[in-house]
Amino acid sequence: MKRHILLLFLTAIECAWILPAKAQLQDERHNFSIGINGGVNVSSVSFQPSIKQSKLIGPEFGVTARYISEKYFKMICGIQAEVNFSQRGWKEVIEDGTGDTYHRNMNYVEIPLLAHLAFGKDKGNGVRFVLNLGPQIGFLISEKEIKSASWNPSNRPQGTNEQYDKPADKKFDYGIIGGGGLEVRTGIGHFILEARYYYGLSDFYNNSKKDYFGRSGHSYIGGRLTYLFDLKK
Repeated sequence: MKRHILLLFLTAIECAWILPAKAQLQDERHNFSIGINGGVNVSSVSFQPSIKQSKLIGPEFGVTARYISEKYFKMICGIQAEVNFSQRGWKEVIEDGTGDTYHRNMNYVEIPLLAHLAFGKDKGNGVRFVLNLGPQIGFLISEKEIKSASWNPSNRPQGTNEQYDKPADKKFDYGIIGGGGLEVRTGIGHFILEARYYYGLSDFYNNSKKDYFGRSGHSYIGGRLTYLFDLKK
């Protein structure tokens, strides 16, 4: 699974950056924009052995910088970098009749580096369709377990309770993120409404043969609104 996703990512980056670079630039650009973003993540964790979950909703916000370097045929090409605060984690479905609830918030600083592609209105006000795809790294800065008042995990029918009171072994996270949306260009800046999907390639628990979990990787779907203004057109 990881190999297939990584191959897809490398192919997309090659199409976005390498192929246009080998050809003569059709229309060079030097558009640099910065701004802010905010939204929500709907997250879960892929565990092996599996843990039954529902989706956990958490905030995400940060700063964005974008540089558009060229228009290649009808495709506007550039690069986008961000520094974001992101809350992820998981929320368990506990069906043992106790009424217990459990979820864990895991707060990360994320740094995605994205190939940026856009189609539509080139200059002036108007609407574009945008695509962003690239690698992302993250650093765990805090985590918190939220349990019900009558918490007692000793008789869980699913038999998996190693995660309780166990902090993350690894604070460094990496994976692939991509998404698309609409950009509305106005006289006061650019407004981008976008949906994204993140697939983590790393695990936050140790996963050697002697460890309990063989897989503990993040994934989430995010919705966000970004505001950018031009420093250089």
